[in-house]
Amino acid sequence: MTEPAESAKFERDKARVEQGFWPKVRRIAKRIPFLDELVAAYYCATDPASPFKVKAVLMAALAYFVLPLDAVPDFLAFFGFADDAAVVYGAVKMVAKHITPEHRAKARAMISNLDS
Repeated sequence: MTEPAESAKFERDKARVEQGFWPKVRRIAKRIPFLDELVAAYYCATDPASPFKVKAVLMAALAYFVLPLDAVPDFLAFFGFADDAAVVYGAVKMVAKHITPEHRAKARAMISNLDS
């Protein structure tokens, strides 16, 4: 069972991700080396079969990625995405067993569509 505060934070993160994830991914896809993990995390976080705790961890990481202000500004060439990568990789590592081959296949398909 989830606490009301957890649920409220999840809903805020989810709204932020729904609004900003794909626009930001499309804008910077060619510059981020962790795109495959990021998009697979998105598909796991939005999968109705994923447990709430898994969704909450991933949504928090994805919301951090979407935020316009973060610890290291994204415009600083390679280093600008270092904090985003650390947050995403940390979240993915925590819930890795829940990111399925189907999530990864959807991610690869979406990434290939971004390239075309």
